[in-house]
Amino acid sequence: MENAKVAVREKEVAELLEFYEADAELTKILLEVTRNAAKRGWWQSYREVLTPRLSDLIALEAEASEIKLYETFFVPGLFQTADYARTVITQLGNPAVGIDAQVEIRVARQSILTRPSPPEIWAVINEAALRARVGSPGVMAGQLERLVGLTHLSNVNIQVMPIDAAVHPGMDGAFTGINFPHQSGLDVVLVPTARSSLWIEDHSDVGRYKAIFQKVTAEALSLEKSLEFIIDLKDRLTK
Repeated sequence: MENAKVAVREKEVAELLEFYEADAELTKILLEVTRNAAKRGWWQSYREVLTPRLSDLIALEAEASEIKLYETFFVPGLFQTADYARTVITQLGNPAVGIDAQVEIRVARQSILTRPSPPEIWAVINEAALRARVGSPGVMAGQLERLVGLTHLSNVNIQVMPIDAAVHPGMDGAFTGINFPHQSGLDVVLVPTARSSLWIEDHSDVGRYKAIFQKVTAEALSLEKSLEFIIDLKDRLTK
């Protein structure tokens, strides 16, 4: 029965990829992701509440070798504490879906950070996102403490983009680059929009976002100064 479900899901994905004229390499990896999802996809137990976009994002994160994030307004979902996530989801999440389930999904996604052979995560977070009033001071202090703890992971790098930074291409908005091992032609970029998200798969466009990310990291505070900044901000909240 389970094999039949996987076959149906794979057929649906193949038809969608054909409809959107996805290239052969992207089709190959997404079909592989679909097959693997049934084998080790914890998110399958949430399939009744997951949106197709989020389901695809989680599946791609599970296969990624590198994830590069630029966030403007919020701490990245892969780094959020349960309390921070609950506050954001309560205000901005889908009211038709249980808040508890949405929080559980967001926290469960973070398992990739400490799995065997984890992806390299490089995040640049705008200073405004770290200063925003998301929940109580305690919630924010806990979130900042979480970021400090994550910097001790060898596969996680966090930089802060200062508010007074010079004009840079990241000012166009947040995006997430997802890269795959030994398959740079399959790398994709997710750009959030007001109501949904845009997947970018064209090789030249993906390359443009990679160049943008390099410029963003060059403009942001160094890893050391970013950590100092986060610790100082946390300490001010806990005084």
